[in-house]
Parts: sequence; structure tokens; C-alpha cells
Amino acid sequence: MKYACSLLALLALTAPARAADDITVGFAIAKSGWMEAYDTPAATAAKIRIDEINAAGGLLGQQIKVVEADTRTDRAEAAKAGLDVLDQGAQMMVVSCDYDFGAPAALVAEGEGMNSFFLCAEDVKAGLQGVGPNSFSSSVLAPVQGATMAEWAYAKRDARTAFVLEDTFIEYNKGICTGFDWMFPQLEGAEILGRDTFKNDDASIASQITRIKSLEKTPDVIMLCSVMPGAAAAVRQIRAAGIEALILNGSAVDGSYWLDAVPGLSGFALPVQGAIYGDDPRPEVEAFNAAYEAKTGARPASQYAYPGYVLIDLWAKAVERAGTVDGAAVTAELEKMQAEPTAFGPRSFSAELHHQNTALMQIVEITGGKPARVDEWQISQPVPLDVLMGK
Repeated sequence: MKYACSLLALLALTAPARAADDITVGFAIAKSGWMEAYDTPAATAAKIRIDEINAAGGLLGQQIKVVEADTRTDRAEAAKAGLDVLDQGAQMMVVSCDYDFGAPAALVAEGEGMNSFFLCAEDVKAGLQGVGPNSFSSSVLAPVQGATMAEWAYAKRDARTAFVLEDTFIEYNKGICTGFDWMFPQLEGAEILGRDTFKNDDASIASQITRIKSLEKTPDVIMLCSVMPGAAAAVRQIRAAGIEALILNGSAVDGSYWLDAVPGLSGFALPVQGAIYGDDPRPEVEAFNAAYEAKTGARPASQYAYPGYVLIDLWAKAVERAGTVDGAAVTAELEKMQAEPTAFGPRSFSAELHHQNTALMQIVEITGGKPARVDEWQISQPVPLDVLMGK
């Protein structure tokens, strides 16, 4: 009996590390429903960074283990998914791209004092303001995207007049317009000639086009704050009406998948965190694109894969500096990050903001139906918190 007990003790000491010895990251994300198209690429990118960290020796000397649960693109299911990954031992939680669909899971993490990261949310509420002190997003806020396009178009395309056309479908769209509305009128001689709204599923925006064509001045740019499929339908109708103004939009329309709906499109520009087309000047971006293709069999379809990679990179750095995965300790290290280098540009957090209120953005322009990176731009001043909050 004594020998058997000694043998069991020896086996326990020499056995491989148990799951409890791993650092566990829980992915409470959409693996079904319409949000899956956003969550899967970003989650894949996050797992690529986890694989890299594990291959390099792990985090705090431990391997990172992944557990998952499906939110089914449903708010009630998101809360259940958060509880599910918690039951599976999650010590940090990665949640859906969108604030509305990711917040229920993030609130579960917050209740446990754990860190949560939204995969690619660009609404300021997806973090400190809407969830709590341990919640973050590494993506670039929608108002920053709108402000970037305002200042870039003014400086590089001599835009002095604009018409703002807002799709009322989701808060993201409102955010793009908020940033543009804040930045453009600040620029000397710049004027917003008019504005209108439409719904993403509107079959026709004929009345809005009539308003644009009735303006005393022809706008140099149209700030279109929209997402697919409504954005493609709006662009098609604008061009069919003979309006040739440069059309601007946010990052959500990145990718070539929708361009068949507007054959031969030219004069359409948007900001992205990194270019998927092989022409980003930073070798780290193309290295990631190649790693993503090796893992999935295809290059990223849009820039929305990138924030997933960045969030794990930043969180892991904070964990190493804190020497623990404790949420409050990691939050304190994240909030010290100012212009922290990443493969997709520097990132900063503070005690007031767990998002990016400025960022170096790559500018993609579509010409003759072909998208390509043409420039880069960082806004001259961060978007103020009161603007981000819509005040």
C-alpha cells in the first residue's frame, strides 16, 4: 500500500502539465448567424497569435489554452456563452465584434473581475464606458475612421464641400458620420452642404439622390456612413444617377467581395488598419496575411481579421508585465500602454479610454473596380471623449 501511494505521488510529479496549469482564454463568439462572418476571421487571427506565443515558450511559462462557446448571434445566448467558457476555466474572455452582441458575455467576465476583449468592436461602449474597467477593444473607433477620411480628403483630394449620407442601421454607421461631422467643419474653408439618412434595406434612395443633385454646389465628396449590403446598393444608385463625387466610407466596406454589384467602380475610398491586397508597406502585415492563408487556405477577406491578432498581442504583453492574469493587474498594465508597437501600428489605452481615438490608417481606393492601398493618414488630433460619446 505504501509502495502504491509512493508510485502515485511520483506519477503526479512526472505527468504532463494538467489543464489547470495552462492559461485559458475563452472565446464567447458567434460561430453561427450573421455575426459569424465578422467573428470567425478575427478569432482565427487571435488563435494565430496564441499559436505563436505558445511556440515561443508560452505566457508566464505556461501554454495558452483556448475554449469556445457559440453565441449564435443572439444576445441571450451571448450571456450563456460567457458563462459556458467561464465554466470551462476561462481566465480572459474574447467576445463578439459588435458591442450589442458581445457585451452580454463581456459583462459575465466583468462580474468575475476578468479581462474581456471585443474582437473588433468600434463603438466606444464596447469597453470601459459600456461594460466596465476590465474590458477593451484593440480596433479603431468608427469616429476615428470618419475623421480620418475627412482630413485625408481635404489634404490629399482638395475636398472643400461634402454631403453626408447616413445609414441608420447600426451605431457603427452613426459613429463614422460623427467623426466626419466633427473633423470636416474644423478645416479651413470646408463646408458640409447637406445631409440625409436612409435605411440599409431601402430598395431605393432616389429622394436622397435628388437632394444631392439639387444642391447649389456639387459636393466634392459624399461621406457615406454605411455597411453591406446597403452600402453597395447606395453606391450603385449614386453612380447610376451620374454623380461622380469621391465617395468615402468606413472600414466595414473593406474587401472586394461586393464590387461585382458596382461594376467598374472608381472614386471610392476608405480607411483600414492594414491592407489585405499585398501592397501594405509594413512587412509584418504581409507576414500575417501569409500566416492567415497558411492556416485557412485563403488570405483575409477584409481588415477585420487584424484586431484579433492585435488584442492577443497586447493582452499577452500586459500579462507578462503584470506577472499574472489577474484582471485588475493586467488592466493597469494595459492602461500604461502609449503608442505600443504592434504589427498593425501603435496602440494606446488610458484610464479614461480602452479604445483607439487616433490611429495610423492605410487608405484604400477603388479604381476601375480594383481596390489598392494608395496612402496612409493619421488624424492631427485625437477624437475627444465627448464626441465619441455623442455629446
